[in-house]
Amino acid sequence: MGSMNGSKNDEYVRLLGAWPSPFVLRTRIALNLKRVAYEYLEEEDTLHSESVLNYNPVHKQIPILIHGNKPIRESLNIVMYVDETWLSGPPILPSDPFDRAVARFWDVYIDEHCFTSINGVAVAKDEDERKAAIAKLEQCMALLEETFQECSKGRGFFGGENIGFIDIGFGSMLGPLKVLEKFTGVKFINPENTPGLFNWEDRFYAHEAVKPVMPDIEKLIEFARLKFNTPIFK
Repeated sequence: MGSMNGSKNDEYVRLLGAWPSPFVLRTRIALNLKRVAYEYLEEEDTLHSESVLNYNPVHKQIPILIHGNKPIRESLNIVMYVDETWLSGPPILPSDPFDRAVARFWDVYIDEHCFTSINGVAVAKDEDERKAAIAKLEQCMALLEETFQECSKGRGFFGGENIGFIDIGFGSMLGPLKVLEKFTGVKFINPENTPGLFNWEDRFYAHEAVKPVMPDIEKLIEFARLKFNTPIFK
């Protein structure tokens, strides 16, 4: 795990999570990128889990990274902590302060607009709600295509030559996007409108830090059917 005996890097690492969660996936990818050994603890009932209530009494949510006895909460916060704590593996956030600010901005945008639009499509009660949510999600994809072209500078990832902060933030949403594509028939990432993202998606899925922890799409589809009692999944 760590580079020096007796350092904070050598303390035992645990991750409380649930396999369908894109936010848990972010943490797992970051840990894999940094080659951190950790114990993964699946929490099937997070609302009533004693561990979750103990380590995150405020929000009662996963993921929770436990480093030694110290809990770190919220997925983007955890990814930044992992990047700053373990120097093994490639950097996740850029070293330049402006580039770091840009990366943080877009990951917040992904959570506040893209994820909420994904959820909006899933919970839509009628066709009008669904169309409005799909339009918002397509707008998110268009903006992220522009962002990819700007941030990648012709290289393979938002982070350049390797996966970075935006890659992790957006890549964790690919599973839910594919579930929506299955039920709506809309290809949110396609070679015509989002050619950069279209090629990036394959590279992201194939990355050694991602491939072992990416949820199976068919399992996600069945999970969505059970979770959402809305017309789209019937």
